[in-house]
Amino acid sequence: MKKIFLVVLALVTLNASAQEWKPKLKKVFKYSTFYGAVNGGNSISDVDIFSVTNGLETETVKTPFDYSIALGVRKIARLGYENRANTFYNGTEKSFSDNATIGKIKGFEFLFELDYTRQQGINFLNQQHFLRYVADKWIAKIEYIQDGFADIEYFEASQRYRQKIGKKLSFNVGAVQRLSEPYGYNPLEEWILSNGNLHYTQLALQEGYTVNFDGQEGIEYFDPSNNLVATSTEVWEAVIIPQVLADYTEKKRNQLDQTLQHSLVIGFDYYHFTDDFWVHSWGNLMPYHYDNNSEYSYHKFNNGQWMDYSGGLIFGYRFNRSLGIFLEGKYNKYWNRNWHDFSFGLNYVIY
Repeated sequence: MKKIFLVVLALVTLNASAQEWKPKLKKVFKYSTFYGAVNGGNSISDVDIFSVTNGLETETVKTPFDYSIALGVRKIARLGYENRANTFYNGTEKSFSDNATIGKIKGFEFLFELDYTRQQGINFLNQQHFLRYVADKWIAKIEYIQDGFADIEYFEASQRYRQKIGKKLSFNVGAVQRLSEPYGYNPLEEWILSNGNLHYTQLALQEGYTVNFDGQEGIEYFDPSNNLVATSTEVWEAVIIPQVLADYTEKKRNQLDQTLQHSLVIGFDYYHFTDDFWVHSWGNLMPYHYDNNSEYSYHKFNNGQWMDYSGGLIFGYRFNRSLGIFLEGKYNKYWNRNWHDFSFGLNYVIY
């Protein structure tokens, strides 16, 4: 009887807690959108490759169709220059303002999006997740980025003091913590000879490849599974060695632990909007990075301090009812990685 009473009491307590949290959760997710979508289309056309080594031979290289699978949830207030392009979110939307330090409103905003893409036969995983809180005097943000196209992946948290200059411009300063693989580390450095060349065959032998001389000026190359992969030095160097180096580099990078980088950040955000003219720009500069003297510190790769930065610009102007121009873009440079997107053009509407 006592056990039954305790179970009932626990259920009542949980129910009461759920009732208390329900309004709070509803407030957090109010106006947010959960979405999932699959998009696809044909890739590049098939390519015929001809060979006359043993008579005319034709090989057709086929590329599978392109597709993307997107899952996400977002709660980001649209700025004055932004319009809802589609009735439904399908994961293909690109909003440069998602990368801005400050949004349209004060308070809590978030974005969680995962996009698995196959493009021209190559698979990519792209992710962008962030939680952002903006107040009059401070900004806090945590973010996780994985860009398969740019080969960049990191977790970032920042805490900044914000100083407003009028209603349109604000400056901020604070600290940033980034967790990532040790960018700048070169796994092939130990294989570089004194003359600057790479001892690639010795590396391949270490990785399990074998070389067989038949005694009649012929040569065969086998992979670690003992499959014949090349019968000439030309094919070995042009086709197999690049893949050996890529596999070795990826393996060594994956073996390393993540590194934590503490940096100083200085930034600004400017937003002006009217129906005929708007400018939204932002920038972040990290001029100083704490050196913890770790083995794979980027300080060692760069021989000292470096500048990391990011920024964006969204500009639009309507000359009259018919003619308008626009310019949008963002640029990021972190460590020895950089990635960017841009769009510009004009619209002319005939009435």
